[in-house]
Amino acid sequence: MRVLGVLLLAGSTLLPPPARVSAQQTQTSPASRQRAPASAQSAQASVQSAQASVQSAQTSTQPAQTSAQPAQAASVQALPLQRVGTVSELMVDIIYPASDAVFYITTREPKDEAGWNELRGKTLMLAESANLLLMPGRARDQDRWMADSKLLLDAGAAAFRAAKRKDLDALSALSDQLYQSCVTCHQHYRPNYGRRP
Repeated sequence: MRVLGVLLLAGSTLLPPPARVSAQQTQTSPASRQRAPASAQSAQASVQSAQASVQSAQTSTQPAQTSAQPAQAASVQALPLQRVGTVSELMVDIIYPASDAVFYITTREPKDEAGWNELRGKTLMLAESANLLLMPGRARDQDRWMADSKLLLDAGAAAFRAAKRKDLDALSALSDQLYQSCVTCHQHYRPNYGRRP
């Protein structure tokens, strides 16, 4: 048990530092906001909201440093985020199976604690996969992509909370929100999406 605690402590110090978004990066001048069309302003507000959510999530999950950790923390800050899979692999291997757990909840209800644990894990993967889509190198742009990923983050986080409460009605009600988040992004970024050959 002591070894597990040491491993968990060591693993928690390997987390990268939270990304910092300056106020200048997330704000525009009043003059430029007046010139921008309403839809651009809405998209920009969604992007700012997504960036704030990501920053808030990152800072709330960082472990507290003790006096024994400063030397280790300095070397950890130099570690960059490293992408392993492609966006397509994230979709096929993580997002599709995890989203199916929400889409088909009425026909695949968890029957026991193990089933609820599995569902909770899938909804957590769904929410966290949105953060993976926001990573540098995966994000296709800083506007629409961020706003579309935020839709998935919101739907996935709500599904995770509902799964933790074991609330089948709430999970079922989230199906449309999750579906809309998928369709919105696919319409923007998948060529020929929805067109029949």
